[in-house]
Amino acid sequence: MTPKLHKVICFLPLCLFTFLPSHAQFRLNFGSDSPLRKLQIAEMAITNLYVDSVDEQKLVEDGIRGMLEKMDPHSSYTTVKETKAMSESLNGSFEGIGVQFNMQADTLLVIQTIVNGPSEKVGILAGDRIVTVNDSAIAGVKMPREEILKRLRGKKGTKVKLGIVRRGIKDDLIFTVTRDKIPVKTIDGYYMIRPGIGYIRIGSFGATTYKEFMTCVKELQSKGMTDLILDLQENGGGYLQAAVDIANEFLQKKDLIVYTEGRKVRRHEYHAKGNGSLLTGKVVVLINEFSASAAEIVTGAIQDQDRGTVVGRRSFGKGLVQRPVEFPDGSMMRLTVAHYFTPSGRCIQKPYKKGDKREYEMELDDRYKHGELYSADSIHFDDSTRYATLRRHRTVYGGGGIMPDVFVPLDTTQFTKLHRQLAAKSIIMNSNLKYVDVHRKQLKKQYPTFDKFLSTFEIPQTVVNEIIAEGKKQKIKPQDETELKKTLPYLKTQLKALVARDLWDMSEYFQIMNEQNHIVMRALQEINK
Repeated sequence: MTPKLHKVICFLPLCLFTFLPSHAQFRLNFGSDSPLRKLQIAEMAITNLYVDSVDEQKLVEDGIRGMLEKMDPHSSYTTVKETKAMSESLNGSFEGIGVQFNMQADTLLVIQTIVNGPSEKVGILAGDRIVTVNDSAIAGVKMPREEILKRLRGKKGTKVKLGIVRRGIKDDLIFTVTRDKIPVKTIDGYYMIRPGIGYIRIGSFGATTYKEFMTCVKELQSKGMTDLILDLQENGGGYLQAAVDIANEFLQKKDLIVYTEGRKVRRHEYHAKGNGSLLTGKVVVLINEFSASAAEIVTGAIQDQDRGTVVGRRSFGKGLVQRPVEFPDGSMMRLTVAHYFTPSGRCIQKPYKKGDKREYEMELDDRYKHGELYSADSIHFDDSTRYATLRRHRTVYGGGGIMPDVFVPLDTTQFTKLHRQLAAKSIIMNSNLKYVDVHRKQLKKQYPTFDKFLSTFEIPQTVVNEIIAEGKKQKIKPQDETELKKTLPYLKTQLKALVARDLWDMSEYFQIMNEQNHIVMRALQEINK
């Protein structure tokens, strides 16, 4: 379970859309018999004649949403605010004060400041609590999170006055922060997992992903990396071009990476240039049921070209391409215009009924109920979806996600019901925040390096006891001693990883958690064969 940090100014879910650049021209027909004319007359009549007042803007937006709801599950409309938030996530930067934070007891607690960011430059530290913004209280007043973020955000160059409470200092501290562009990282973590074996986890595919990826590759190669584990678990996708650029690093010249084709979109192929920096060495790609879109493009290309091994569980199955259609007010419609196909010709879009988004959204739940997450034998592919890889002619299947070469079931002994309930109520996260907040200086002094922390730190039993006690207060109890016994090893590892994340960064978090990740461990076995 990956912890979620909030990066001021906003925290966004991963985007499931793959965008195509727009070059097509289309003509609007407003003839007397045109459906568009009919729609225009209806809007004008409702606005001018309806018995009650009507919000014309909302009326039009509801009309657009109504049309898209009858289509595929990925065509959608976003308001100006939603579009801006999504663009910040994908374009690789936003404008803010530059801190990672979590909310603790109705107070914004700074987890880390962005290196060389505006907050770090004025002296704000990890562990600080932001209690006022421009002399207005944001702590202890039950202010909605969205309102707090709104007050912290602002254009580059504008100033904001922050009131800070710092442990060990009696009076509040006042800092004036000049907002700036803050980079949004799409690489969750990277490190040398074993001698000669690098590990890179990509969280999403945005405008800066390829540049970030190459920086990681060069650093790992300087440390002796010859083989790579590319972790795309829970990667919801993003930009098509970012996926193509990364796949290019692994494939030989003229190797097909992906192609797109639709009713009004001619077939367009993307080929490798042969100039990649990862053309040799073993590659293992990790996926699970939340890997989608651009993540599936990279996975499909490496699998179909027999460049590496895919380990994990069947991916989400999003093979639809959206083209952004921008409106003058800044809102946007993302319209599905094509399917994308892997090099072997597979369309991996899972089946759907037009207009039935609920059934589509419940498909992952159905996988769980049918036992697919626990046994590869429960997955049945139609022979009509059978394809062959391009070099070794291995059998692969389309028709709904990418099936890994090596299936790794979900381990119920790690993710017990007790653990899921404690996590869902944020009891684990809140206990970690409290522990690090109280002991941050002591921990930094005792563990000046991550290597020392990794080899010697153990989460105090008192923290575990507090979590179990808080769970009981909220009526979360283990079914029996056996369940508690199964829960504790993973819980302690997770807590240690969360402490490492708060003292260092996400790479250190994954360095600890991956030793308990069965998919990652199986990837190491594949490389060592």
